[in-house]
This record gives sequence, structure tokens and C-alpha cells, in this order.
Amino acid sequence: MLPDASTQNQALAGHLLDHYAGRIARTHRPYVLGLSGLQGSGKSTLARVIKAQAEHRGWPTDVLSLDDFYYSRSERDVLAHQVHPLLRTRGVPGTHEIELLLSVLAALPHASDKLPVTWPRFDKGRDTRMPPSRWPRIVRPPRLVVMEGWALGLRPQLDSALEQPVNELERTEDQDGRWRHWVNKQLRAYQPLWRKLDALVVLQAPNWDVVRHWRGETEKELLARKAPLAMDAAAMKHFLALFERLSRHALATLPVLADTCVEYDAGRHVMGLNHN
Repeated sequence: MLPDASTQNQALAGHLLDHYAGRIARTHRPYVLGLSGLQGSGKSTLARVIKAQAEHRGWPTDVLSLDDFYYSRSERDVLAHQVHPLLRTRGVPGTHEIELLLSVLAALPHASDKLPVTWPRFDKGRDTRMPPSRWPRIVRPPRLVVMEGWALGLRPQLDSALEQPVNELERTEDQDGRWRHWVNKQLRAYQPLWRKLDALVVLQAPNWDVVRHWRGETEKELLARKAPLAMDAAAMKHFLALFERLSRHALATLPVLADTCVEYDAGRHVMGLNHN
């Protein structure tokens, strides 16, 4: 019998912490463990489990989510007006405040009562940042930082790969390729952040169709709860089309760039674990 999700995450978190324990102990600053996974792969849940287990081991730990550094809705409206209308939707490279995330990473080793470190929380239900009063406030340096995000570690595509659209959205809403070329160029600005990672763990889905199914399951749950801004099937199809190009690119390229690749089947069961 395959383990349930909670048992599997506990075991996986323990294995990862055991594997990286020596490196964490030898690093005289916060060790930054990247956790990369496409939508619905469970990276946020796994990050929380890793944090709980690490703190049980006596390692103060913080989790940074790339999603929390999305630009506010008003800032993305400016991007949509100045660059391309598709940038009104959060998600793709260029819609995160990377400079702020880099500054948080630089400040964490020096966190104290006199120099507290704060960073945003993003409210996906309202599609903008929460008020600063609800942001995390850290007053001690962490031993471990778990950074999680859907595009973590991803490198830009070759310009030649951008020529042909990958779906109907690109064919009709990005006919001249201006949006995808801009997004690809922005991804270059993320590379200094990726270089801050001491190790990259990739949660590898079987294929893009499975990722779409996973993300659709999440949205159905939100619709059932009548969550604000929950998407119906048509809206979800459009939303996912924004991510398809780079998601397929991630599926093809991230496993060989990862320090650890966790292979999942369609039911999110771990089928393989490879350390490079």
C-alpha cells in the first residue's frame, strides 16, 4: 500500500534533512535550500513539513515563498499597460519583486530585535499583498532557509525556442511573440537569485497534463468553498496557458540541474529519488 500524503511528506522531509545535514552544519550562514515544483506538486506543504522537522532538530528555519513576492495588482496593471496586457495576471517571470527577495536573503543572517527582517505575504484571494501588519517578522538568524517556488532554478529558453507558439493563448494574444520574449528576458534577472541556493530540490511531475489536472483539483476546492477570485473551467484554462511554455521547459530541463530530483506519479506518490 502506498503511503498517504502526510506520511510521505514526513518521510521525504526527513530524508532531505538527513541528506543535507552535513552541509547545513558546515555552512557558517543560513543554508538556502531551494524547493522547485510546478503548480499542484505540493511544494508549499512539503516546505512547512521540512521547517517543522528542522526546528525539531534545533535548527531555526524560515520559509520564503516566491509567490509572496508577486507585485501588487496595481503594479501589474502598470506592467500590463506599459509592456503587455498578459502581465496583468501574476505568475510568470517579471511579475515578482526579485530585488526585495534578494534583500531579505541578505538581511536574514543579521536578524535581531534591533534589526528585524520582514517580507510580504501575498493574498491570492484578493490578488494583492496583505497589509504590512500581517507580514512575518524575524528577530533571529535562521540556520536553514527553505525557498519554494514554481520556477525556481529555471534558465531562459533559447530565442529560437520562442518562435512557435505553444498554445492558443500565444497564437491569439501574443501573435508577435512580444510577451514571451519579454518574460524570457526577465528570467535572466532571476539567475542571481538562483545562485543564492546552496542546493536545489526539484519535485518532478510526470508531464504537463498531470500538472494541469493537479492545479484544476485545487481550483475546484476553492470554487466549492466559494473563495474570492476562484476560477471556473474556462478561466482556469486561460490561466494555465500562461504557464504552459515555461512549465514544459521546466519539466524538460530542471531534473538535470537539480541537486535532488523527486519523481512523482500522477497520484503524487514518490516513485524515485535521485541525488546528483
